[in-house]
Amino acid sequence: MPDMSASASLAMTHLVPLAEVDQNKVTPGVLGFIVFAVMAVAVWGLMKSMNRHMGKVDFKEAPDAEADAQGKGSAGNGKAQPSKG
Repeated sequence: MPDMSASASLAMTHLVPLAEVDQNKVTPGVLGFIVFAVMAVAVWGLMKSMNRHMGKVDFKEAPDAEADAQGKGSAGNGKAQPSKG
């Protein structure tokens, strides 16, 4: 059994440098991950809401009743009339 304790001791000496924390190194940590995850979920929700609202928009332009009443824009060919001024 002395071989097992020697190999366990050797394994522990290799793991100890991984467990040490460098106080001069700045990392975001768990709080940074949580903030990032919350922001990602918020952006996802906003995009889903925007997609739902854009689906409700009617992109067809209604004819302008006032322009038709005055005779403007009723050329029949669908082209805009130049304004004089």
